[in-house]
Amino acid sequence: MTLIQTASVLAFERKLDPSDALFSAGQWEDRNNHSHWPAVSVREKSVRGTISNRLSDKEQKNPAKLDASIQSPNLQTVDVATLANDTDTLSVRFTLRVLGGAGIPSACNSAAYLDRLRQTVQQYVANVGFGELARRYACNLANARFLWRNRVGAEQVEVRVSLIRNGALCETWTFDASAFSLRHFDAPTSSTSDLTVLALVIEQGLSGESHVLLEVVAFARVGDGQEVYPSQELILDRGDKKGQKSKTLYAVREVAALHSQKIGNALRTIDTWYPDADLTGLGPIAVEPYGSVTSQGKAYRQPKQRADFYTLLDRWVLDNKVPEADDAHYVMATLIRGGVFGEKE
Repeated sequence: MTLIQTASVLAFERKLDPSDALFSAGQWEDRNNHSHWPAVSVREKSVRGTISNRLSDKEQKNPAKLDASIQSPNLQTVDVATLANDTDTLSVRFTLRVLGGAGIPSACNSAAYLDRLRQTVQQYVANVGFGELARRYACNLANARFLWRNRVGAEQVEVRVSLIRNGALCETWTFDASAFSLRHFDAPTSSTSDLTVLALVIEQGLSGESHVLLEVVAFARVGDGQEVYPSQELILDRGDKKGQKSKTLYAVREVAALHSQKIGNALRTIDTWYPDADLTGLGPIAVEPYGSVTSQGKAYRQPKQRADFYTLLDRWVLDNKVPEADDAHYVMATLIRGGVFGEKE
């Protein structure tokens, strides 16, 4: 058998392609007319904060210095987004394309590796299929995980997922997001049939059987005038920090919004196959090559455990060792995520 090495150029396009999610607001009882709801805007406000950071040992031993610091105001300018005082419901809308060709690279400079990779993907599709992955993606639409902090504390959360054909909504599934758990993918009995149909549509999109474009609209009843949470911008070059905003929120043409990357991260939070998943109590994590969770500063798929994406992919493609079903799901989900995975020079 000819020895095959990983291609030095190996890239995959993402197959779940969401748009930015725009915010609007209205009354819960009027959500059937949400297309006419006014947009949620981002505005600035200035606040006078107090000194609350951890003090050095030297400062802790000098009460006079602390008193002097407290007398100096901590002035800040921040962005904020809120509902109007006469609206109690946040509407978040985005579209999602589900693309075929999962597992087939967009760039690969080794014909031998490409041929072996195609065989591997075809083996997975024939023997396993995209059914389990599609079901988990469908659950993350139905449970409104993509709302992130906007989902927390909401009195009611409803998600409507519609299939778009020729520019028109041809079928719609409605879910009570609060009935779904964020810690597992067992659907409530009341939503099983609709979730099964939605999962089948996503599966057909991933397998390339049909063109799939979904419109997703979520409604979160949070209360009149309550604050809502768009994505926060990362300002890399602040220059002179004096007088600059300490928090900048994302907006599209002055409309508060969530980044498409943040929506994608929520949709691919399906990895319950990482080592010690039952012991961490963390629940599913986003599909990443090393199982990284940046909010915790931890990677749950360590190469030392031979549980990372690169180790599993190489064993499958190069060594022709078929992984366990859970590992196979994880590898395919990472290829659906997309990225550049070539051999480091």
